Amino acid sequence: MPYHHLTMEDRYVISHLKVAGFSLREIGRRLGRHHTTISREIIRNGPEYPEDVYWYDFTHPRAIERSHKARHHRRQNQSKLLAYVTAKIRLDWSPEAIAARLKLEYPDDDEMRISHETIYRWIYRDASRNGDLYHHLRRRHKRHRRQKRYGSGRRFIPGRISIDQRPPIVATRERFGDWEGDTMEGGKGAGGLATHVERRCRYLLAAKLTDKKASTMAEQSIKSFRKTPRVLRRTLTVDNGKEFSHFKELEAKTGLKIYFADPYAAWQRGTNENTNGLLRQYFPKGTDFRNISEKEVAIVVKKLNNRPRKCLNYQTPHEVFSQALSGAL
Repeated sequence: MPYHHLTMEDRYVISHLKVAGFSLREIGRRLGRHHTTISREIIRNGPEYPEDVYWYDFTHPRAIERSHKARHHRRQNQSKLLAYVTAKIRLDWSPEAIAARLKLEYPDDDEMRISHETIYRWIYRDASRNGDLYHHLRRRHKRHRRQKRYGSGRRFIPGRISIDQRPPIVATRERFGDWEGDTMEGGKGAGGLATHVERRCRYLLAAKLTDKKASTMAEQSIKSFRKTPRVLRRTLTVDNGKEFSHFKELEAKTGLKIYFADPYAAWQRGTNENTNGLLRQYFPKGTDFRNISEKEVAIVVKKLNNRPRKCLNYQTPHEVFSQALSGAL
């Protein structure tokens, strides 16, 4: 049953029936509402003192005023919670980690609860007031950004095969050889990186791009996969960017079967998106890759491939990939 907010006419009826002595259940029945809805309305928007009368010409404006006030502000009135969240943000903790940690540290304190979405809203609100909390976010965004890049205003690449047709085993991460690909852009006209991440072990391959041309992307991707055994080149899942329009050439020279994610579905390539976020620690947005050498890129890739990961039981991508490589050979 769809939910509808109480109108001024509803509150008119509630006020008259309540004065007449009708029960909450009877008022709800006559309005076609559940009696708990009537109860909440009277508690939230009714008079401050029990002896006063609930009356529509006072309660309706009050309800409208409350509806326009963001609820996350109420949490900011709790000084202990606000101080905790602010301190952890400044330690570069993610909003998700803060929200989860609160439940561990204050298991019996319901006031020390907050969702990660609310923490993000606090940070963005702080940024709108020239605050600096957003500097502690991984990508340092001042406001929420909707993902727009996938298929943005363009037709799909001819001949593309949708992720819907990808073998189901790829989603399980049970085997090696399934990759995700993307580009990481630098400053305008300053090149970027072609990044490819193995889904099971998070092993990263990366190569410099001098421009955004599809031919450059294909050429550098082919070079990246050259040292990887054929048996570890099964599938590659990419987005709908025009840089992948030469995917047929990439398939022919690597043996990879390429699948395209759905528009506005970055989560379908979450491993690659997350890895690009890790790379941004070393190559922030606006980086001029014309001044970055292949050796510098290789050093960063090596660091990430030798960083222990929780999802790998704290083994490194290099260790897990080497095990797979030994088995393949």
